[in-house]
Amino acid sequence: MMKKNVFSDEVSIVLCGEAGQGINTIELILVNILKKAGYNIFATKEYMSRIRGGSNSSIIRVSSKNVKAMVKRIDILIPLDEKAIDHLKDRITNKTLIIADREMIKKQNDYDIIDIPFSKIAKESGGILFSNVVASGVIFALFNADLKILNDYLAQKFGSKGSDIVDKNITSAGKGYEHGKKLYDEGMIKINIKNDSNIKDHYFLNGTDAVGYGALTGGCNFIASYPMSPSTGVLTFLSVHSKEMGIVVEQAEDEIAAINMGLGAWYAGARALASTSGGGFALMGEGLSLAGIIESPMVIHIAQRPGPATGLPTRTEQGDLELALYSGHGEFPRLILAPSNLEDTIGLTANAFAWADKFQIPVIILTDQYFIDTYYNIEKLNLDFKFQNYFIKTERDYKRYAFTEDGISPRGLPDYGEGLVLIDSDEHDQWGRITEDENVRNLMVEKRLKKMKLIEKDMEKPFFKGKKDYEILVIGWGSTFNVINESLEAINNDNIAFLHFSTVYPVHEIINSYLKKAKKTIIIENNATGQFAKFIKLKTGVEIEHKILKYSGIHFYVEDIVKEIKKITGGGK
Repeated sequence: MMKKNVFSDEVSIVLCGEAGQGINTIELILVNILKKAGYNIFATKEYMSRIRGGSNSSIIRVSSKNVKAMVKRIDILIPLDEKAIDHLKDRITNKTLIIADREMIKKQNDYDIIDIPFSKIAKESGGILFSNVVASGVIFALFNADLKILNDYLAQKFGSKGSDIVDKNITSAGKGYEHGKKLYDEGMIKINIKNDSNIKDHYFLNGTDAVGYGALTGGCNFIASYPMSPSTGVLTFLSVHSKEMGIVVEQAEDEIAAINMGLGAWYAGARALASTSGGGFALMGEGLSLAGIIESPMVIHIAQRPGPATGLPTRTEQGDLELALYSGHGEFPRLILAPSNLEDTIGLTANAFAWADKFQIPVIILTDQYFIDTYYNIEKLNLDFKFQNYFIKTERDYKRYAFTEDGISPRGLPDYGEGLVLIDSDEHDQWGRITEDENVRNLMVEKRLKKMKLIEKDMEKPFFKGKKDYEILVIGWGSTFNVINESLEAINNDNIAFLHFSTVYPVHEIINSYLKKAKKTIIIENNATGQFAKFIKLKTGVEIEHKILKYSGIHFYVEDIVKEIKKITGGGK
């Protein structure tokens, strides 16, 4: 007889099946209704580059506290086909509860299965397509949550498709709920995690939403992009809000056109964004260099995925830092940002537009597939960002590239004032006229590079957490923030401090003092060569002693980081 299982603090639920079986539908239903029921939710996914077939999985952490990172542990697994269990076998333990339709996984005889006939229930309720809704009802019942929350959500979600579809969804969910409630009432599986009614009013968003809100907050009113996974969601987000927010949206024929359209928009006075991934950004190199010499603002979002070439188009990696750092021929200033968490992404993205405008440089925002597709609930969103435009009304003797003490020339717009606004991809004089004069060339190069000193002064310091007298320094950047933070909390070693960067170029000079203090250094990166570690050495001369690297296409799990850090440090407190 199966033992009774009670989850009172947290539960990790994983859904797995083929593309086309509705894994995303189950995830979206569950995360929304569980939040409405007052639970803290974290959710993310890993999926294959296929329209049909393969094995895709979603993880949903439900907790009494706010959780923001991925764990390897699977408490409850819902496999929708036989391949699902093989796909996740490295994460399944003897503590994992598997709830499945035995008819769908006939060959999996090595595991104890809690048999619930999803397919049969769905067929009786309206059709096999409703199996995913049945599964949603089963899981929701394990929380002993109010079925009305689920029914109301289904009515809202599917109401536009007609009452018959709504009725079938509600019937399917209800039948699934009955089976789940039976498990709960018999004490076989009880999820008694403390909920909070205030959570239902929290914001629930993913990385795509956060970048999109940040762009809106920063005054973005033009986007030109060519769709490329996993960046396409930002283009879609802004297109959805284009009418109400006055945004020009252009699905360009390719990435070369996209960045050049963006530069044209900035030249005309707009605040433009291009969203792409590594392969698309590779095509933008010439346009990036053009931004450098014409001193045009430009904001580019790169949602990283594993390369080279097409690589793993739906997986994650922090592999494009060096691409962003060294792309574009010639020498010119740039700024590279890597948001650490959803809360900070909005402000950082808004600042990207401000810094691009202020310094007249390209600003690159690095996220990745994991970051883009990760959801969790946030109590507050800071959308109160008052941006300013840095262009001027020109006078008759206007010089677009006038030499200034700080290297920033007043930026004029065509037909805004009496001056002529000339730009050219060739080297030019103060007016923007082509020149090959050696002295002018030297002065222009120096003028452009002067901006780096201003940029460095304007940058925020990296995040630091720990005691002043630490011995071990753990370093991260970008999307690794939440998983490193939770891992270090689990280790609970007072000798370990945490330094994390959201501005990865230029690196704030304060890093030197942190490195000097540490007796041992560890860096955690989602790539194979330690790209940020190499750049830190270039900047400071310090070789990071220990590197925890992952490049399989999957982001870090909390358990793996805990294990690796303990190996290096000799154990936790």
